[in-house]
Amino acid sequence: MELSGKVSLVSGSSRGIGRASAMALAEAGSDIVVNYLSNVHAAEEVVEQIKRRGRRAIAIQADVSKREQVSAMVDKAQETLGPIQILVNNAGITRDRSFMKLSVEHWHEVLLVNLDGAFNLTGTLLPHMVESKWGRVINMSSIVAQMGNFGQANYAVAKGGLLAFTKTLAREVARKGVTVNAIAPGFIDTDMTAAVPEQSLETVRQLTPMGRLGTPDEVAIVVRFLAHPASSFITGEVIKVNGGLYM
Repeated sequence: MELSGKVSLVSGSSRGIGRASAMALAEAGSDIVVNYLSNVHAAEEVVEQIKRRGRRAIAIQADVSKREQVSAMVDKAQETLGPIQILVNNAGITRDRSFMKLSVEHWHEVLLVNLDGAFNLTGTLLPHMVESKWGRVINMSSIVAQMGNFGQANYAVAKGGLLAFTKTLAREVARKGVTVNAIAPGFIDTDMTAAVPEQSLETVRQLTPMGRLGTPDEVAIVVRFLAHPASSFITGEVIKVNGGLYM
């Protein structure tokens, strides 16, 4: 229960990596703010699972790309659970097209959710962390930010921006008791990869030294590690969870 007394907010935590991260933090003793965009039933199910583990939890709908919705969510969460000291910027979307076919709308939509979302949440919560002299910001990037991927210029740029954001912010708050790190998952078995054609997934498996996709829990354990009080000398890092696909 190394995170007992701490409150965590995980954006996009009604499913996939976000859900697994929320559960891992709860199992470590943290109370959880479950953020979701549209799937209220899935979010409430996560809340119930957390409560069964003896932790407090609340599900709050908010579009992280909109600063006013983020502010309202944070206010409600902190009134209910107390100050938020652990933030996992996980919410993300894809709108895959080759660059020649990529619309302006799909370019901006992906950047707004994946990159501006992290800016909005971090900008809202960071002052509280600095004031309390303890905080964890964990940004969910991607292997795509590191090696690129056909048809994902918008996603690669957004996730690459998160890496630059991580390193810059880590320098700015390193002496204020706040660490900022990123995780770069490879191809993980989630709803997002379920939309990928099976032939493409088989190619990924063949290219991955471990010969398989990862699981959300294998990413979530790294979230828990980075949130741990004992990880206080780790900041500005990018931890790869990709089965050896990119080294």
